[in-house]
Amino acid sequence: MTRKAKWLSYLMAALLLSPVVFTLSGLDSPLFGQEAAVAEEAAPADDGVSAEMFTVNNVWMMVATFLVFVMHLGFAMLETGLTQAKNTVNILFKNTMIIAIGLLTYALMGFNLMYPGDFNGYFGFAGWGIFTDDAGITSAYNVGYTYWTDFLFQGMFAATAATIVSGAVAERVKLGSFLIFSVIFVAVVYPVIGSWKWGGGWLDAAGFYDFAGSTLVHSVGGWAALAGVIVIGARTGKYTPAGISPIPGHSMPLATVGMFLLWLGWFGFNGGSVLSADPGLTSFTLVTTCIAAASGIVGSTVLSWGISGKPDLSMSLNGALAGLVGITAGADSISVMNSVYVGFIAGLIVVGSVMLFDMLKLDDPVGAISVHLVCGIWGTLAVGIFSMNPDHTVGAQLLGIAAAAALAFPAALVLFLALKFTLGVRVDKEEELKGLDVCEHGQEAYGGFQIYDLR
Repeated sequence: MTRKAKWLSYLMAALLLSPVVFTLSGLDSPLFGQEAAVAEEAAPADDGVSAEMFTVNNVWMMVATFLVFVMHLGFAMLETGLTQAKNTVNILFKNTMIIAIGLLTYALMGFNLMYPGDFNGYFGFAGWGIFTDDAGITSAYNVGYTYWTDFLFQGMFAATAATIVSGAVAERVKLGSFLIFSVIFVAVVYPVIGSWKWGGGWLDAAGFYDFAGSTLVHSVGGWAALAGVIVIGARTGKYTPAGISPIPGHSMPLATVGMFLLWLGWFGFNGGSVLSADPGLTSFTLVTTCIAAASGIVGSTVLSWGISGKPDLSMSLNGALAGLVGITAGADSISVMNSVYVGFIAGLIVVGSVMLFDMLKLDDPVGAISVHLVCGIWGTLAVGIFSMNPDHTVGAQLLGIAAAAALAFPAALVLFLALKFTLGVRVDKEEELKGLDVCEHGQEAYGGFQIYDLR
């Protein structure tokens, strides 16, 4: 291992383990009173949830957690398929590390930043680590299922924000720098913004509504992805004096598998966000989710086919995801027939957005910014337009969009710039052309078949 590689590994370990050090250095501090405090929460039955319903809720929430976990495989397959073969190992490695980073940082500090209990509405921290009574059957926030299920379900969401960034900066970002960015962004930025709504913060008090994360998950990751693309720049050969030079992905079958895995995972992402096994609301949410995805496919296909004269599979795949992201903020409050409009418009938007970012020379290999940021904004606004709840207003939705942007984009920009001027964020041109698999990992995804692009 080179000296630089050793230094990076030491830094990564320090970032991940620093909360443990602080905790162990303060064993007598009030932070360790959390376990006792949580243990004093009322038992489920005292809050009107029967033992049988508590078990049913908990089983459904665990199933939803498993489905959201599968989404990370979907992201890995989609990103791999839409990028070049010479970067496959790098994509898979990043997606493997992201789920580890997300869960560990969320356990160490993220969960208690996002759900700090009583706080000023802007920033709060309930202490290092996650604690509850020995049985683990109480929850400080959701009395219908266990504390541990609550943590794990929310933790799966946390890693998604960094996964969105991974696709946008693929094929030219330095691995070590990206991992450091992911640790800080997922550990601090994502949970703080999440606390403003889901933790009972100031956005919640202002009437902002985001059922499952069009803004709080997807747009937050999208703003970070935009910052990364701006700082890192386009892939070599993408934009030339002669115009835009397409760099096609190497496996549309993998990309298609990825999309369907993500759609499957969204059954847990949105269905689990009901936060109970309520049969009516859960079923309704799953229907609006699927209808929006189907409409997104149709919208993106119609527009891209009309523009290019040929049906573009990659646009149809992103259309499905655009519909899913678009309905996520209001899957429980937008009618089934209106979800058709939400998804269809999202499909149109994603095609136009991909073309616009190419015109602006912002290189996003997988369309992550268009899907997650732009369609996340649309989905959040759609709540104010189509929601059946009169309390959901366009003004409150605009406030939430602006608030997330005001923290997520500058924070990500500062992080990427700091890394650029210290460790560097972009691989050398020769490494980029040879492929990150060989240069960063010394491995090939398809042994003996690697073709080096030495342009």
